[in-house]
Amino acid sequence: MPRPVIAPYITRWSGEPDLPQPVRARPGLGVCYADELPIDRDSRGVLWRRAGMRPGTGRPEFGRVHPLRQRRAMRRLLCQVCAAPADRDDSGVLWLLRDFRGDWARWPDGMGCVEPPVCAPCVPVSLRLCPALRRGAVAVRVQDCPIAGVRGVVYREDFSGLVAVEEAVLPYDDPDVRWLVASALVRELRGCTVLPLDAFAERGGADGEELDLAVRADRF
Repeated sequence: MPRPVIAPYITRWSGEPDLPQPVRARPGLGVCYADELPIDRDSRGVLWRRAGMRPGTGRPEFGRVHPLRQRRAMRRLLCQVCAAPADRDDSGVLWLLRDFRGDWARWPDGMGCVEPPVCAPCVPVSLRLCPALRRGAVAVRVQDCPIAGVRGVVYREDFSGLVAVEEAVLPYDDPDVRWLVASALVRELRGCTVLPLDAFAERGGADGEELDLAVRADRF
């Protein structure tokens, strides 16, 4: 029997193509879709990028993130790999990040993050199978992680019509967020404590664990 394909919950699959994005301008009000539905906006009224919803169909497109599953995982603080609740203790919620501690003295304190957190059992699997994390990773407990805004494409009107001008991260209270089509929810990481990775060493049963992750990763 072939081994199951392991893909993080937030990963986009080839069977989830881009859906039509008929972006239009509402004069003085921002962007909208020509055929907009209530589900196209989040609870704060920001327009989101559309994507098919068929997780597990086709091949996982590693490196591409499904916008709505990312939003759900970030909003509910779910593990980005298996969609179970992220690990949490008195020190905070668990994140597994690329190691950029050289960027500033207290990194990642104050960083805007688009990667959802993780649960402890998914840490060793991620470290072993993710090429980016194998180049350097760090586990972090985060005491406070408020929603800071959204990342997406900002549009502007000019003489030729509506044009995409830049990708940006904007807080929800920024007036320009009306002109943004979001693709990721952003949380700010505060009160961060770096943990030794060997605290999450894999403990046997890897094949069974990977099978379980592969099944759970298909949930929306």
